[in-house]
Amino acid sequence: MTSSPTLLRAQLRCHPATPAGQPLSLSVEVRARSDGLRLHYRLEGDIPSLRIPAPAAPVPADRLWEHTCFEAFVAVAGATAYQEFNFSPSSEWAAYRFSDLRQRDADSEARHRVLMPPPLVQASARVLELTVRLPSSALPRSPAVLSLGLSAVIEELSGHRSYWALHHPLERPDFHHRDGHALRHAAPLP
Repeated sequence: MTSSPTLLRAQLRCHPATPAGQPLSLSVEVRARSDGLRLHYRLEGDIPSLRIPAPAAPVPADRLWEHTCFEAFVAVAGATAYQEFNFSPSSEWAAYRFSDLRQRDADSEARHRVLMPPPLVQASARVLELTVRLPSSALPRSPAVLSLGLSAVIEELSGHRSYWALHHPLERPDFHHRDGHALRHAAPLP
């Protein structure tokens, strides 16, 4: 994927091992701003046939990926440490830090608590849009290029889940795999 200093639009692809039960399209727009990154996810299809979490308080919550959820993985390009952000259409969110592949860094999470505005959600019968701002205080502090993995879990009313990402490097969905963090984007300017 190519990068842009300010704006990038990308299409997420469904993993072939977890095909969606209906035609869906999922895109994301990334915009670098002086105060962080703005992510805008757009899901198109028969939205009423999907299991969309009900509105809830805009607070941190775990296990959001068990239902319809939009995600972002962020690291300094070439670094082993990375961060994971989850955003639910309910307005709940989560922020995790990892020192290496799936090695959660609870000490770092405690030292660097993330305060994030809740996702903004708009829905109609054909489109679900979720916009979130990742404040610069929540991103790796580096003037370098960021490595991004953008993904989503889409749950249907039947309970079936499809897994969407920029790139699927393995036979099974794995959003943590660094080869799936295919987008390079300039770090936001302070």
